[in-house]
Amino acid sequence: MHLLIPFAAPLSDAGRGVLAGLRLPNLQALLAGRRGERDEGDEFSLSTPHERALARAWGWAGADGLLPWAAEEARAQDLDPGDLAFGLLTPAHWHLGTDQVSMGDPDALALSEAESHGLYEAVAPLFTSEGFLVHWGAPTQWLIAHEALAQLPTASLDRVIGRNVDRWLPEGAPARLLRRLLNEAQMLLHTHALNEAREARGLPTVNALWLSGCGTAQQAAAAARSAVRVDARLRRPALAEDWAAWAQAWTQLDAELPRLSPTQITLCGERASWTLALPPRGLLQRASALLSGRLSAADLVRALESL
Repeated sequence: MHLLIPFAAPLSDAGRGVLAGLRLPNLQALLAGRRGERDEGDEFSLSTPHERALARAWGWAGADGLLPWAAEEARAQDLDPGDLAFGLLTPAHWHLGTDQVSMGDPDALALSEAESHGLYEAVAPLFTSEGFLVHWGAPTQWLIAHEALAQLPTASLDRVIGRNVDRWLPEGAPARLLRRLLNEAQMLLHTHALNEAREARGLPTVNALWLSGCGTAQQAAAAARSAVRVDARLRRPALAEDWAAWAQAWTQLDAELPRLSPTQITLCGERASWTLALPPRGLLQRASALLSGRLSAADLVRALESL
């Protein structure tokens, strides 16, 4: 089993401070003496290291921001993506600050199916009028399909949450139609009765849509899919910069590593990922003894974000 762990190491000073005191003995034993393979990148790539790592494990190809997660989601919802280029529309709340507009975590909206359907039905005609196919998949997962999405690089939602949206908006001639439609959708959402009702209840409004995961479907062998397990429990506390909860989640994950017994592990930060083949389970104790009093797992994970 190939275990892939997103958000294994933070970039922020506060996160690094917590990481410095983190003790992960089972991870330390697994990584003993292993160099592995690094996927270098930076924190400004459109696709995150964990997305690149999963795509690589599945045998996908694609430039930065052009990994077809929306078409993959269409397949998961029993739609036949065929040769259609899909995009994922995520209802979101943008925080209007004094000098920037930042993205809130869509999961924090706690958007009900009824609310989501109501908002979806309001904006869907904007897209269908331009020849898009549209599909409601889940409260925060709406799908669109159009040839304009075939080669449109977009930023992963995980790149934008908690950050200024301006630098992540799609650019260039292929993005003009989409940016116009997304702006028009914002205007519709701004005055929607469902948002007024949410605001009256003290809930964040849905005032924007985020487009990501564009492209046509790529195949992945069933064996490749089943071999990879993504453990995303570090994601939410990392995006919320709740480093105490992040450290607790890491400690819990570390305690489960012997039971999981992966044969390969990929640790993903915000810049890079690190993939290592692992020793047989019987060697873990010996490896742990060899490392006793030496390099800690925190040091190894920290290497993900070294300059």
